[in-house]
Amino acid sequence: DVDDIYPNLMMGLGNYEGQQVAFPFAGYANVLAYNKTRLDAAGLEPPKTMEEFVAAAEKLTDPAAGLYGFVANGQKGPASAQDWMQYNSEMGGSIMGEDGMPTLNSDANVESLKVYRDLFRNAAPPGAAGYDWGGREESFRQGVAALMQTWSVGAPGYYNPEISKVVDDVAITTAPHPGDVAPSYGIGGWGMAINADVSPEEQEAAWAFIKWLTSPEIHKEFNLMGAGSFLRKSEMTDPDLTAKFPFLPVLAETFENGNYDYRPRIPEYPQIQDFLGTAVNSVLVGDADPKEALDAAQAQAEDLF
Repeated sequence: DVDDIYPNLMMGLGNYEGQQVAFPFAGYANVLAYNKTRLDAAGLEPPKTMEEFVAAAEKLTDPAAGLYGFVANGQKGPASAQDWMQYNSEMGGSIMGEDGMPTLNSDANVESLKVYRDLFRNAAPPGAAGYDWGGREESFRQGVAALMQTWSVGAPGYYNPEISKVVDDVAITTAPHPGDVAPSYGIGGWGMAINADVSPEEQEAAWAFIKWLTSPEIHKEFNLMGAGSFLRKSEMTDPDLTAKFPFLPVLAETFENGNYDYRPRIPEYPQIQDFLGTAVNSVLVGDADPKEALDAAQAQAEDLF
């Protein structure tokens, strides 16, 4: 039933240079989770562009009340690199140029890092520069932060009263995007590949497992248990799933308009992520100017290439 799987997930989670090297099993959408109660009280609509996002985050911040408008990853390493890359793409930045070479210190990237830094300064909880995914998710679930761009895999937890204080307040919509271009939302997730060095019998067993786990019936059960790993078009309209997870139409729109290349899918990506994870965090903790930090990362990337 490959036709039932979103093409962007087939490509982004397993296709490299025209060859399908892995089979997708967990699709994630970058979405905007927001506290609708706080936005309503402030007379705000969910932001659709980054300009609206920044303005809303600052308006929703009240340090005296322990309430903040925004939270994101700031921790040195993959956490800050990955979150900033998403914001960067939404502000028109890009990690790679059309010639396939890194452009980490482009004017657009420098400007977006300034915006990201200012969001931390003006609208994030104290200590957010040390947050990874767990820290920012907890901040949102406890009602401290009102706006959070996040991977949809965390969304089932917002509706779980055992861990969330915002069950009655949460809403999810598509992530912001540049106002002058068509939406291109970040997507990610996981694929499964089969080791070519094992026996033919083991390869067949692995393929049987992949087909079982990603089959419509089992994948539906997987998600009803809270996996948050949607993959199939049919899941977006399944009555059992939509009753439990009202945000599925948002995922459908994101998967249909997904951008799986904003984090470059190239062998050098892990090192680029390391360079950026150091640069972004150094800016957030106040040690570096955005241009100087990205200049240093660009020099490292050029040496790598």
